[in-house]
Amino acid sequence: MFKSEKSAKLVLEDGSEFFGISFGADVSKAGEVVFNTGMVGYPETLTDPSYRGQILILTYPLIGNYGIPFDKMLDKLLIDFESAEIHVQGLVIADYAMQYNHWNSVKSLGEWLQLHNIPALCDIDTRALTKKIREKGVMLGKIVVNNNDIPFDDPNKRNLAAEVSCKEVIEYSKNNVNNEANEIINTNKKKILLVDCGVKNNIIRNLVARNLHVIRVPLDYDFLKEEFDAVFLTNGPGDPKMCDITIKNVKKALQQDITTFGICLGNQLLALAAGANTYKLKYGHRGQNQPCNLIGSKRCFITSQNHGFAVDDATLPEGWKAWFVNANDGSNEGIIHDSGLFKSVQFHPEAAPGPTDTQFLFDEFCQILQEKRIQPEILQKFDRNRGD
Repeated sequence: MFKSEKSAKLVLEDGSEFFGISFGADVSKAGEVVFNTGMVGYPETLTDPSYRGQILILTYPLIGNYGIPFDKMLDKLLIDFESAEIHVQGLVIADYAMQYNHWNSVKSLGEWLQLHNIPALCDIDTRALTKKIREKGVMLGKIVVNNNDIPFDDPNKRNLAAEVSCKEVIEYSKNNVNNEANEIINTNKKKILLVDCGVKNNIIRNLVARNLHVIRVPLDYDFLKEEFDAVFLTNGPGDPKMCDITIKNVKKALQQDITTFGICLGNQLLALAAGANTYKLKYGHRGQNQPCNLIGSKRCFITSQNHGFAVDDATLPEGWKAWFVNANDGSNEGIIHDSGLFKSVQFHPEAAPGPTDTQFLFDEFCQILQEKRIQPEILQKFDRNRGD
């Protein structure tokens, strides 16, 4: 058990308090309290921009035992992190492993959090805390360190996606692709206009690995003036209805029959652009063990997820239908247009962290772009994971 003289507490908006030990930065911060059920992957999770403004509870009891890895780059992207900074407002765990052991680690979790000025608590009854959030729903909270009290703050009143989006156009490309099938399909690179709502590095990496040229643009960028082959709507934090400019741009893209694919927040933005509605879930889906059914089949995929809002299936207009459904609560996990040109998923096919059950969706996206000039037998190589 980690020992420290720095006592601190988590205070929820209903007045309940959870006392623990501080092992992060000596600063008090407020946000929306949510929980993640993943067992590993805290470096990727804490750097996921979708957690912007949130105090994160990790339900797995022992955290920190493999430390924090090097800041290694590949294709202009950090390998072991989903962005260049930590986006959570604070971290709450049960047991902190101060002594870490991993060949790739260079610092402890506590040292890393202190470096980024993020408070963290351990010795918290995360089981009781998670049950409270699950039963009452997500609520505002604050980590108070050294009795430095601060007011509660609702991050959902801000356009969080705008805060984490890139500020200028960035391009990514890769000349050498080892996969034989990819080389055949991507003889001429397709240009993907990626609308950055808070994109994870591994989404870009999955596109680049398939020999696609990625043009990453800011959230409110007027992308229709650019030359590209498809639009890719990324994950991101907060209420999708805050992204009004993006929704208008996507609506114009749909009117021009531009191939469009979305992930997580991108699923909600596509739905809003199509004329559907979204709503806030009671406590969201955050973790690497969410089962999703492909509608119309007997297939169930285990997926990585991080979202607090969902698409209302009942509001989907004519020509649109639900594509995937959450096997736990029946909420929407994807939508698709009858034309097949516009589709999106609520979960994360790139995983990082999590299972790779649905990475074939990136290959399907490539297939849509190439189907007019590629033989069907070549495309069948990408269908191995689907089944009937």
